[in-house]
Amino acid sequence: MRSNLFWLDDEQWQRIEPRLPKDVRGKARVDDRRVISGIIHVIKTGCRWCDCPPEYGPMTTIYNRFTRWAERGVWERLFRELAANGRSNDVQMIDSTHVKAHRSASGAKRGSRTKRLDARAAGATRKSTQSQMLKAVFFPSF
Repeated sequence: MRSNLFWLDDEQWQRIEPRLPKDVRGKARVDDRRVISGIIHVIKTGCRWCDCPPEYGPMTTIYNRFTRWAERGVWERLFRELAANGRSNDVQMIDSTHVKAHRSASGAKRGSRTKRLDARAAGATRKSTQSQMLKAVFFPSF
């Protein structure tokens, strides 16, 4: 077994298990602890569903469980119930932002520098509106 896999420990599982849906339709669910550990692994590492290690079970099971429970609001309810026992009920946040950039995104050719400088000197309007938006927000009287 690989050492870099995520597994829910006994204490975490004891807090999560009573809050899982009990209305199983059709075939009985496979090992919930293994599948949820796989879902957390994918979200935590940012890997694709198809790259989920086989120790967590079939990739389709892990993906289907995640999407079906997301549609039913299971994850949101689970998170809210677990977060209610935390320090503050005002603000709770989990951030698993993962941004991919194309390999050539850092050095794109942007045209002639002299053309841009000439346009700026002539008073041409900028293509970017970020500075204008910031002025409108922070200095509304201008």
